[in-house]
Amino acid sequence: MDDYDLLVIGSGPGGQKAAIAGAKLGKRTAVIEKRHMVGGVCINTGTIPSKTLREAILYLTGLNQREMYGASYRLKNDITVGDLSARTQHVIGREIDVIRAQLARNRVEMLLGEARFVDRHTVAVTAADGSMRTVSAGRIVLAVGTRPARPESVAFDGRTIVDSDQILQMDRIPSSMVVVGAGVIGIEYASMFAALGTKVTVVERRERMLDFCDLEIVEALKYQLRDLAVTFRFRETVDRVERHDSTTLTVLESGKRIPADMVMYSAGRQGVTDPLDLACAGLEADDRGRIKVDEHFRTQVSHVYAVGDVIGFPALAATSMEQGRRAAYHAFDEPVVGTLGELQPIGIYAIPEISYVGRTEDELTQDNVPFEVGISRYRELARGAILGDSYGMLKLLVHAEDRTLLGVHVFGTGATELVHIGQTVMGCGGTIDYLVDTVFNYPTLAESYKVAALDAMNKMRAVERFLD
Repeated sequence: MDDYDLLVIGSGPGGQKAAIAGAKLGKRTAVIEKRHMVGGVCINTGTIPSKTLREAILYLTGLNQREMYGASYRLKNDITVGDLSARTQHVIGREIDVIRAQLARNRVEMLLGEARFVDRHTVAVTAADGSMRTVSAGRIVLAVGTRPARPESVAFDGRTIVDSDQILQMDRIPSSMVVVGAGVIGIEYASMFAALGTKVTVVERRERMLDFCDLEIVEALKYQLRDLAVTFRFRETVDRVERHDSTTLTVLESGKRIPADMVMYSAGRQGVTDPLDLACAGLEADDRGRIKVDEHFRTQVSHVYAVGDVIGFPALAATSMEQGRRAAYHAFDEPVVGTLGELQPIGIYAIPEISYVGRTEDELTQDNVPFEVGISRYRELARGAILGDSYGMLKLLVHAEDRTLLGVHVFGTGATELVHIGQTVMGCGGTIDYLVDTVFNYPTLAESYKVAALDAMNKMRAVERFLD
């Protein structure tokens, strides 16, 4: 008889929800995790600390209040690393306690150590003191997450040349910084340090940043970041980074040279699959350490599942949670309604925020879908004026014939919260008639849905009148 019905490797969002779902189904469940990584990358070095750092920066710099009180307004003049890390460490500790309590309450056993496969049903767990035990399970879920991808040519030292994990251990706030990579993580950190007053240069080999987002929204973000003195170098590639005492010199292939106190690489993520000895379980990973799964998150070995960042896009904590739950349910033949489709919201916690759900204008145009655009700008809303946010906007993409909502794109204060109203309407197959006819609290940012819906409706009626 196996030691467990379900064994989960990794305690991040996907692993937690898989383990709890298994336990709720009455299965003997255990989670394997390294002692210092309870909660996974999400809690320790990724989502939670970076978003907490963002809130600390917004609060201490008083950035959101400057439209009211002037460009020189600042809550604290000399912000230190200690100011920023105190809030971060408090939240991390609290979240770890919550995770431990949830697992314990559901009688999920925590096995501390590093896991590797012995065979398809057996895993060896090596503790920090070197002692080892083996456990077996009928079903296994891999939720090992990712780590920052590190180019071999770069000499990371954790102080002047860092990756997106090491940035949280910085001992000083740099006066200048080069961010290599304009993906989600790169742009989030670039905006945070720019808000602190750091002179930031972003280097990106592609033609634009965040190319999966709506172009108009990305342009609005780029404008705001340039207003914070961020310099963008698109279609540029780093040739080398030289270290000079406590500073760096980034040399681009074009010949440009950028001196800075710190260089942060954000060159994608690598699945943490090397230590697992996947071959012993009949599994393999690609060159980025990712594991291939089917629509039920099952690997090529029928009783082994994989969820979260280790299976690739979208690699979001929220999506990983639902993947974990669905994997555990499928493993024990428990029905799950529907599939994880297109209505997964994307949230980018830059300063300001971006969030969207559904399709973009480019995608709809490429697929020859007739659509109309409805826009609401925060500066036209009473709540926007109260908040001091004059740049925010909400954009609705509406089917020009049946008036269903095809996409929602939000930029500005509360974007990651606001997007869920549109997500719900889309999930229920609703049209913009609902948004036009409903009553929203006033003054709120949610009212932007009504304004944008009316804008789209007026445009469609103008076309109808022309055709008549």
